[in-house]
Amino acid sequence: MRVKCVLCDKIDNLDDQLPLAKRLRNRPIHTYMCDPCHQRITERTEFRKAKGSFQSTYVQNKESEW
Repeated sequence: MRVKCVLCDKIDNLDDQLPLAKRLRNRPIHTYMCDPCHQRITERTEFRKAKGSFQSTYVQNKESEW
C-alpha cells in the first residue's frame, strides 16, 4: 500500500498486512506520518513538556456527587 506523509509529502510503501495499513484503509480519517516526522514531533513535544510551556487541551471531567 502506498501512503503519503501528511507533513513532508514523502511517499512510502507499507505491507498490506500491517495493522497500520489496515487502519488507514478501513478508517480514512486516520493519517500517516513517516518516522522522521513522528520522531521530530515527539522530541519537540517532550522538550516543551520539560520546559513547562506545554498546554494540554484535554479537560478532565469531574465526577458528580450523584
